[in-house]
Order: sequence, then C-alpha cells, then structure tokens
Amino acid sequence: MGEKLREYTEDFEETYLSSFAQLSKNTRGRNLKEEECDVRSPYQRDRDRIIHCESFRKLKGKTQVFIVQNDNFRTRLTHTLEVSQIARTIARALKLNEDLVEAIALGHDLGHTCFGHSGEEVLNRIAGSFKHNEQSLRIVEKLERDGKGLNLTFEVRDGILHHTGEGIPVTMEGKLVKLVDRITYLCHDIQDSIGAGILKKEDIPHSIVNVLGHAHSGRVNTFVKDIIEETTRQISAGSPPNIYQTETLEKTMLQLRSFMFETVYNGELCLREKEKATYIVEFLFHYFMEKPEKVVAIYDKTITQEDLRQNIVDYIASCTDYDAIKLFQTMVIPSPKYF
Repeated sequence: MGEKLREYTEDFEETYLSSFAQLSKNTRGRNLKEEECDVRSPYQRDRDRIIHCESFRKLKGKTQVFIVQNDNFRTRLTHTLEVSQIARTIARALKLNEDLVEAIALGHDLGHTCFGHSGEEVLNRIAGSFKHNEQSLRIVEKLERDGKGLNLTFEVRDGILHHTGEGIPVTMEGKLVKLVDRITYLCHDIQDSIGAGILKKEDIPHSIVNVLGHAHSGRVNTFVKDIIEETTRQISAGSPPNIYQTETLEKTMLQLRSFMFETVYNGELCLREKEKATYIVEFLFHYFMEKPEKVVAIYDKTITQEDLRQNIVDYIASCTDYDAIKLFQTMVIPSPKYF
C-alpha cells in the first residue's frame, strides 16, 4: 500500500503538472543514494527533513528586520512560512511541483545569521566571505545531523543556493521561489514598519499605492495574480519557460525596494540597531579566535574537521539573536555570586 502511495503521487504529477514542471521521478537525485520512501516522493522527504532539522527551528529566534523583538513582527521563520505559502499558491495555479517549491522555500534561509542581514554583513567582512544562501547550502549538505547533512535532492539544493544573487535556479520551481522571496519580504516589511511606527501609510509613494493598494493582503494578491497571468500569457505565446511579471509590476517592485532601503533598511532605527549587532558579532568572532577552546566546548559538530575560522563562523551563524546576546553578556558582564 505504501509504495503505491508514492507511485500515485508520481502518476499524478505526470498527468496533471505542466510540461515545464519538475517531476519528482526525474530528480537528479542525492549525493548519497538511498532507498526510496514507500509513501513520500523525494521532494516530500526533503521538505520533511528541513522542517525537522535544528536549523529550521532556530529561525524563530532570528531577526527579519527589527532586532528589538515584538511578537507582532516577522521573524526569519514567519518570513519563510509566508514565502512557502505564497509560492505554493502560484505553483498550484501554474501547475508546477508544489512539493519542490515548498522544500526550496522552507530551506532557503536556513543559513541566515543572528540579527538578520546585519549579522551577515559583519561575518562577510571579518571572516573573508559569507553569504547566507551559501551557508544555507552548507547547512543542508554538511552541518546538520552532526556533520552528515540532510542529503537533499539536487533540485532542492540548487533552489536554496540560487534563491538570491546572480545565480539562476535550474527549475521553474526554484525560479518561482527566488521571485516570491523578494515580493514577500517587501510586502511584509511595509506592514511591520508601519506597526513599528517607522512608516505611516501616507508615506508610501502614490505611484506604488496606485498599483499595489493600501492593504498588505491586497499588495500580495496583486503580485500573485500578476505572476500567474503574465507567466501563463508569456509561455502560451511561445516565450521560454520562466517566471514572468508585467513591466508595470516589475517596475513597481523595484520602486518599492528602493523606497524601503531609503526609509527603513537604511533608516535611523535599523542603522542604530545595526551598530549594536555589529559590535556583538565582531566581539564574539574575535573572542573565539583568541580562545578557541570556548567554541570547542559548545560547538563540536564539525570542530575537528575544518579550520578554526570556519568553525567559528558556523557557530555564530547558527546563533539566534538571544543566543548571541546571552553569550555576549556572559563574556563581558560579571556575574556576582552570593554565598
């Protein structure tokens, strides 16, 4: 019965999905061969492995934009879930592989550091090179499961690596997640910024509001419908398989991105908090470099396999905001003992 369930999924994909979708039975496979699951397709197994891994759980304690946490604000985990939900909605409409989309979306930000992009920028500067997408791939290939990795399929690993930057995912599903990631953070960061008092609704340029509307749900819905309709139109007209936006929505998205960088990401509050985050991450890095026995004691999964600098980067990147702040306090603030 179990084996028939997996075969049913594979038959369903072949019958129902678009000719541009990535079928699970046509995966390029894993680095280490495994027996197939009786019930789940390869991409469903990848999704489950990501959800159950330690790095995924830690996303709930990592900053999205605002380091001063508020239960109403997004964390890296809620961002990840929103990317997954929005991308799956579009994937279903375009008849792409939802399981592959979900696995890529859930794993794309596993490598993000404490304190969001501030932490990433610091590690990139002081460690020589650090990019969260490359760290996400490193996590699923090497760091999880005590250094064994999750042994994910090629298509999921490719989508995770190329969800940002100049690289282009090989699958339509990966290309979809790449675009949806940008749309998602721009839309929800507006909402959080208004909630934080950094923005007022009337601050948003009329040229953006006239296209996307005033409400968060309306903005997301506008982007979703545009991608579905324009991708369908372009492919039906003979354009190469890709994820498309209309020129109007693409232009509006870029305008919104510029507006958010000017007013929020490089705004006074974020820059002020960025200084604190920078100081903590720099301190931790140099502290562990001078006292490697400390990092050995708390992070020994790969400590004996690679150089010290890499081990320290891996550890700091794995920290939640609370982990990093607590470590900093423990190392610099005396703890009075009462007898």
